[in-house]
Amino acid sequence: MNDRSVCYSAGLMSESPWFHEFKKMVFMTYDKVAPEEIRRRCVEENMFGMPKAYRALRTYGYLLNRINLMDDSLVELFCTSDLSTQKLINFITVIMGDRLFFEFVNEVYRDKVQLGYSELTISEINVFFTDKSLQDEDMKAWKDTTFKRLRSGYFQFMTDANLLRKEKTRYLITPPVVDIALERYLQYSGRERFLKAIMGVR
Repeated sequence: MNDRSVCYSAGLMSESPWFHEFKKMVFMTYDKVAPEEIRRRCVEENMFGMPKAYRALRTYGYLLNRINLMDDSLVELFCTSDLSTQKLINFITVIMGDRLFFEFVNEVYRDKVQLGYSELTISEINVFFTDKSLQDEDMKAWKDTTFKRLRSGYFQFMTDANLLRKEKTRYLITPPVVDIALERYLQYSGRERFLKAIMGVR
């Protein structure tokens, strides 16, 4: 029987870090531009420089979901932070909105950092997917191409946020040094689990 309390999504395979697009939308949110106006600029003015209007609209929708997970304090923190911290905040909103990816970072990446491993491998992601498939009947039915796209996405998101560094065909683990302002925000807002996951601490 499928336990609906453990339900995972493959929706992340349709997303990318889209950091520059995310940054534009966060700054517009900080400036109190209404979501409807941001949407209009994305579609009618092609603010993201997308080749097709439908792609601009889809990207807007995905990024709006991330921004909706940010409170005013996090929006302000993003707008006053350096580039590396902004990329971490983008990454944190992604794992906040995707349970499967968060569990991967928390259970696999964090564990490897604690144990002092230097590399994250494809096989380790595959083992993670296999283990999670045993907990969710829907996930068992996913195609191999779905897992492949998710795996590629995980590497892309983590590399963009500087949790990993690609060196030829290897992905080296580079746990970030988190800015003290972001660290305190995550602690005081009840989101310390995300901080521990990306830093690899207990």
